[in-house]
Formats: sequence, structure tokens, C-alpha cells
Amino acid sequence: MERTVSVDVAETPMEIYEVEPEGSARGAVIVIQEAFGITDHIKDVCKRFAGEGYRAVAPHLFHRSGDPVIGYDEMDKVVPHIMELNADNLLSDLDATLSYLADAGFEATQVAVVGFCMGGSVVFLAAAKRSLGAAVTFYGGGVSQGRFGMPPLVELAADLKTPWLGLFGDRDQSIPVDDVEALRKAVAVASVATEVIRYPEADHGFHCDARSSYHQESAEDGWKRTLDWLATHLSAR
Repeated sequence: MERTVSVDVAETPMEIYEVEPEGSARGAVIVIQEAFGITDHIKDVCKRFAGEGYRAVAPHLFHRSGDPVIGYDEMDKVVPHIMELNADNLLSDLDATLSYLADAGFEATQVAVVGFCMGGSVVFLAAAKRSLGAAVTFYGGGVSQGRFGMPPLVELAADLKTPWLGLFGDRDQSIPVDDVEALRKAVAVASVATEVIRYPEADHGFHCDARSSYHQESAEDGWKRTLDWLATHLSAR
């Protein structure tokens, strides 16, 4: 069953797209959007997680700036909404989503957070600031320079509180391989399980089959690794 609900974040309404699995959920997954809003791809990811037995939710992180869905070829329209984001508000949105799931019976250790592109960076912030069951970043930037007013990922790495998996493409010009390797070294000192996977033939956005950068082999492997990571680290209900 899919639906959209609304929750309050500091007295501001935020919509959450939600898909429930058939039968009892084995856990919950918060899907963090790309820089293009809650696109059909993000909704499809939620449906795929529900098909694997998880209750999947995707908070609308652009709710403070009009909540648009932007085309993949309209990067000029993305920038104003990205500029409205900051770490404090992102954590507030995450906490509101976690509270919604808690009311539905999911403890924090039964919740994973998985994000793509911009959302991959938000996932890392969440994993460093909150103790959840599992976290997976698909090609999240800000590794060496930071974004959204948050420190670079390499500086946050030692603070990771949630088991974290990072998936990156070697052909991604926005996230150099040197940055990925620096992040691998940085997360190795965290007190939780971490793993970094590189795909030699993959570019940025390789998991999204609605983009020209989609790379099927890397996407399928990344999805399998994501499901395995969740199965390993999420607490059973």
C-alpha cells in the first residue's frame, strides 16, 4: 500500500511518501531523495524496499522551498532548493521521520537510512549523529569540502554511530577516486562496521534507471549489497 502522509517539523508540514509491505514489516527504511525531489525513481526505490519486506518512507526534504520535482536535465532549477538546505533542518526532518516510524512501532535499531546523490550525503550526516540500524550512501558528495553547512564527510567519519556502507563510481567526476579512498581510510577508525565499494565503470547516478548515467551491472550489485547490509545490521522485529 502506498500513500502520502504529513508530519510537522517545527510547526512546518512535511510530506512523507510511504509504501507498506504485504504482511508484517521486517524493519523500516528511510529513503533520502536525490537533488531532484521525490521523483518516480525515489518512489520506485521505496516500492522495491517494500517488496523486500520493509516499510519504506521518503521524507520531502524540499518542503521549505516549495517541494518541487525537478527534471534530471534541469540542474539550474536544483540550485535554489539545495541552497535552502542546512544540517540542522535536515536532522529535524530526519527526527520527524524517525518519530513517525516510532509511532508505527519501529525502534531506531530497526530503521535503516539509504540515500542517493544529495541524499547520500544526508545519510552520512544521519549515521554520524544518530544511532540507527544501518546506513547506505549511494554516491554522496561533500567528502572533502562538506555541504549544507555540515563538515566534510572525512571529518564526520570518526563519529559514525550507525553501520555505514558507501557505494561510489570511479567515473564520477564530482566525487574523485582520491576522495573515496580518503573516506575509506577515515571511516576505518569508526566504532561501527563500515565498508566502501567502488565501481570502475560507474558514473554519478549509476543506480537511477531514469538517468543516462545508469549502469545496470553496478546498480544491481549495489542493490544486492544494500539488502545484505540491511539484513546483517538491522535488529529483528
